[in-house]
Amino acid sequence: MEKAPLPSETQPEIGASLGISPPTIPNIETDHGAGLASVMKLCLGGKSKENVEGASKRVDMKLQEMDTHMNHLRCLCRICGMVLRKVKGPVHDVHGDLDEASKCVLRKMGCKFTSWPDVLLKVFKVDVTEDAESIHPLSFCHRCWLVAIRGGGVCSFTRIKVPEWKPHTFHCYLCSPKKSSFQRTGRKRRKVVPKVQSLAKRARWDHSDNIAVGEKRALRPFGDRHSPVLRAWKKNGIQREQWVKNITHCQNDHLNTKLIAEKLPVDFIISFTCLVCDHLLCDPVQSPCGHLFCRSCIIKFTHVLGPHCPACNFSCAPDDLIPPAKTFLSTLYSLPLLCPCEGCGEHIQLGLFKAHCLGHELETGGNKHSSQFQSYLLTNKGGRPRQHLLSLTRRAQKHRLRDLKSQVKVFADKEEGGDLKSVCLTLFLLALRSGNEHRQADELEAMMQGRGFGLSPAVCLAIRVNTFLSCSQYHKMYRTVKATSGRQIFQPLHTLRAAEKELLPGFHQFEWQPALKNVSTSCNVGIINGLSGWTSSLDDSPADTITRRFRYDVALVAALKDLEEDIMEGLRDTGMEDSACTLGFRVMIKECCDGMGDVSEKHGGGPAVPEKAVRFSFTVMSVSIQAEDDQEEVTIFTEPKPNSELSCKPLCLMFVDESDHETLTAVLGPIVAERNAMKESRLILSMGGMPRSFRFHFRGTGYDEKMVREMEGLEASGSTYICTLCDSSRAEAAQNMVLHSITRSHDENLERYEIWRTNPFSESVDELRDRVKGVSAKPFLETQPTLDALHCDIGNATEFYKIFQDEIGEVYKKANPSREERRSWRAALDKQLRKKMKLKPVMRMNGNYARRLMTMEAAEVVCELVPSEERREALRELMRLYLQMKPVWRATCPAKECPDQLCRYSFNSQRFADSLSSTFKYRYNGKITNYLHKTLAHVPEIIERDGSIGAWASEGNESANKLFRRFRKMNARQSKAFELEDVLKHHWLYTSKYLQKFMEAHKDSAKAFQATIDPEEMQEDEDLTLEITEF
Repeated sequence: MEKAPLPSETQPEIGASLGISPPTIPNIETDHGAGLASVMKLCLGGKSKENVEGASKRVDMKLQEMDTHMNHLRCLCRICGMVLRKVKGPVHDVHGDLDEASKCVLRKMGCKFTSWPDVLLKVFKVDVTEDAESIHPLSFCHRCWLVAIRGGGVCSFTRIKVPEWKPHTFHCYLCSPKKSSFQRTGRKRRKVVPKVQSLAKRARWDHSDNIAVGEKRALRPFGDRHSPVLRAWKKNGIQREQWVKNITHCQNDHLNTKLIAEKLPVDFIISFTCLVCDHLLCDPVQSPCGHLFCRSCIIKFTHVLGPHCPACNFSCAPDDLIPPAKTFLSTLYSLPLLCPCEGCGEHIQLGLFKAHCLGHELETGGNKHSSQFQSYLLTNKGGRPRQHLLSLTRRAQKHRLRDLKSQVKVFADKEEGGDLKSVCLTLFLLALRSGNEHRQADELEAMMQGRGFGLSPAVCLAIRVNTFLSCSQYHKMYRTVKATSGRQIFQPLHTLRAAEKELLPGFHQFEWQPALKNVSTSCNVGIINGLSGWTSSLDDSPADTITRRFRYDVALVAALKDLEEDIMEGLRDTGMEDSACTLGFRVMIKECCDGMGDVSEKHGGGPAVPEKAVRFSFTVMSVSIQAEDDQEEVTIFTEPKPNSELSCKPLCLMFVDESDHETLTAVLGPIVAERNAMKESRLILSMGGMPRSFRFHFRGTGYDEKMVREMEGLEASGSTYICTLCDSSRAEAAQNMVLHSITRSHDENLERYEIWRTNPFSESVDELRDRVKGVSAKPFLETQPTLDALHCDIGNATEFYKIFQDEIGEVYKKANPSREERRSWRAALDKQLRKKMKLKPVMRMNGNYARRLMTMEAAEVVCELVPSEERREALRELMRLYLQMKPVWRATCPAKECPDQLCRYSFNSQRFADSLSSTFKYRYNGKITNYLHKTLAHVPEIIERDGSIGAWASEGNESANKLFRRFRKMNARQSKAFELEDVLKHHWLYTSKYLQKFMEAHKDSAKAFQATIDPEEMQEDEDLTLEITEF
């Protein structure tokens, strides 16, 4: 194929080749000494001598000025503005992909980007995707590359001021930089001559292709490494060709006029030639002044040099362009062209030229002849708009693809033995790979090779979450299994991330009626910062904590969609008609909040935050519905394991001390506002293919004694008022251990706080404390007046542990024993329990130790150390009474599970209280512990009101503490903020019912997957993820 003509080959030269004498052109000399003002006049179209000399001269001058400006840009860094040659190291392309070395380093530091525009946007907050070559540089220096790499592709540790790049104007600081006109040196003011960035002195032999503009010299164009040549002025035609080439980039796309087969008049050929690039028109458009251009050429030209016609300088915006007449188009597409392939010599019409060249390529099996025509596609501009291929009927699809089908069939018969299906599937596979559709490509490749699709992404995600594998560990096992078995059993990581989106909050659409107050109506809200809004606080002090959470309503929607199968199955089991059950769904939510203690880790960075963490979570306890005809509610779903970590969904994670009342109030304040708004509205959510209405009821029961006092504004547990349910003091509770009722409430605590704050009766401190009954801070979260079963067991076990020590030392005989004696009794008790029951001593009582200690076996072991037989029998009786009362508050439904103990609870509690006040009077004379008081006085009333205590315990939230530490190790990252997001995300996936069902169905697959893991290699791989490369 012939090379596209240079724009310097003007129309008279074409006419000379055809034997036609060119018209005479007046000789107009160019004033090379003119300043920038005259050049700017040309650009602005003002009336001057230069402006009336001709349109082509004006275009050349403007192109020359623009090309100089672009040469300056090529020598600068896009990020910092430095001259590239002054920075040591290679130069990097702004719009290019990451090289392997950079990609490997950033991947180790947690960055998954594959192109530089994404990295630059994240590090320098600069969006380079919309850069223009005439305004912005195309490269950045090695120094900025080091800054991006050291920041891990997510942040910058060096302050770099990114310059503001502006289009070329008369006052362009690149083409005419300014210097300070007043230099305080005491000498006479000197005239400042504007000049461009200076270059070092060069010898007679020049190593660059500099462009002379008047007496000024442009910077060396970036990337040119030519051999030494003598300085010489370039011809105007050659220079113009280079300028147009830099603007349009159409040399390999548009066809040369020399390809016309017949000898036609010059004027006739000019009518079919683009006035910008001098090629045959491609997708022609017509300006308001009547001139014709290629669509891409005129758009690029006006974008760089302004909206005016290159031929007559008439105003011409891209919106003013219209397609030419159909008669002209038919004449254009019927021009005869000579096929450039060797040995062909056929005359082909312009409209069929592309298909003809592609036929040559298929015959030869290469792209030697037709590579220049790949981008030359003719657009259908006649009649109605061209419809997409997939929107056509089957017959129309066959008609449109008939030529391509015949060509592919010829290739399949010649090269692949007639296997047309394999050729088409391979073409489809390559198209998917080139479009980065790797998931569909992997499935298609597996189907083509007969290997099947392996496990579904949900199964692989469930295996990864339940085996606590990091991304690098899972990817390593995925490659190992694929390499050893030759089959793609497990799915790659990108398919797992797609499956995660459907399970995490923020995926499903919903609506609130009426809309929630002070809550956004957006549904696509994922993990958010729990500290948002703190900058508008009263003192504007920065927060010393990190917190991440889900929006409460979005999390509840995701939890209900996770239970969709169970809810629909419950409707079918109860025999209710699905179409009639669209209103009246009632959802009961249990809320839990507790501290996780010390969660300090050796790795990680970020701000200094407390090494204690708090988790706020919720559990969907039940879903019931009241049909239109029935009066009673029907429960269609009940959580079978309400105290399991698998049903306790995390809502908010924060690095904060649970005793920090101010920070806890500020972090949980938005959650409280969202919960109060949801109480007054109803949720419209699609479930089972139909929109259904849900109302939520919240019970804050999963709190221990310390957290309840923090949220309700009560004094600490060691104060005079020991109970969070009634107003009894410690002395009153010890004197009357059984006969008390629940009197406290959230509203009453708010009223008492106002009295404490204002002191309306001008009372003293003691009188005021007695009036408000221990309320000393503002309650900020409503809790359900109840008893936490888990902490009740722990508190009572702690008290029995102390009773055992006192009975071993016979404290009832002597008062005020020394500290050494108490230490000896405790050592004897620990030794006996370790010897007989293999119970190791603990620094702090926990649930597992409490469950084993509060048994008759432990009581018998302790009785071996008690000297008196009478005291042994009293100790056995005390333990026996306690074990008869314990099932009542531990059972999920005591009326069904232990009805006899429930009926005898009041009698047993009275006997237990009598034993404490008589036999163990030495310890309970005028005092009693908080949990013993609640156990003896309030359990029957709570059971009568709520039906259960054990089902509403915080055991699920407490047992999830170990999950926080395991997920933190699994998602070890360099920032605690990102680490907290990963922990919250994977903890939510761990509680997904959808994934739990997959785990039950694919236990064998999980065991096989776990068996392929080498623990030593896993540890090495995890250490590698924490390594930071130093530069």
